[in-house]
Amino acid sequence: MTLIGPSLMCADMGILKETVIRLDQAGVDFFHLDIMDGNFVPNFTMGPDLIKSIRPYTNKPFDVHLMVKNPENHLDTFIESGANMISVHVEATDHLQKTLKTIRDKGLKAGVALNPSTPLQELVYVLDTIDYVTVMTVNPGFAGQKFIPLMYQKISDLKHLLNKAEYEIDIQVDGNIGYETIPDVLKNGANMLVCGTSSLFKPDVTFEEAVNQLKDFTENQKTDQFKLNLK
Repeated sequence: MTLIGPSLMCADMGILKETVIRLDQAGVDFFHLDIMDGNFVPNFTMGPDLIKSIRPYTNKPFDVHLMVKNPENHLDTFIESGANMISVHVEATDHLQKTLKTIRDKGLKAGVALNPSTPLQELVYVLDTIDYVTVMTVNPGFAGQKFIPLMYQKISDLKHLLNKAEYEIDIQVDGNIGYETIPDVLKNGANMLVCGTSSLFKPDVTFEEAVNQLKDFTENQKTDQFKLNLK
């Protein structure tokens, strides 16, 4: 099943409550919240108080992507604000396995986020502590960047790694996920799409229309792939 999650850093912060309600009603599967500290990445976004303020308006999972140094120091803060899933970057912590285990021990799904140049080898010895992997298909920090073509191969290699190791781990893709890139990210093994300005937050399309179009489009991709497999 393909899951669609709006990237709320792309939303209009002035009407964030209304945006969350409408996206929830339109049928998104989760909400992706980027937390940036201006240190690990050159930008600042969101925070625990903002997350807490919108938590009452949806029961969908909050996927908190911590683009911060030493994320282990901030886990409780974001758990208390309403996170259901937390991903951390390999390079951001000296104790990746311990950080992932802490997230899981607190009842959340634990994820590892990989920058475009981060090798998959970094995952090998934490696979038993991961629920999902976020493949960054742009360099983290800002919306509106172009998809890095080599990430198609990275997604495929990750899927092969997981299959070979016999782990059921979701593959999330984040960065310029739109109608031009979705077919190939799905074909190569991704099943969680973080959607921003490339597909969901468009000035001339309502949220309801955008979500319905995305769901129809991804469903058609699965049907086409099924037909190819039958040949």
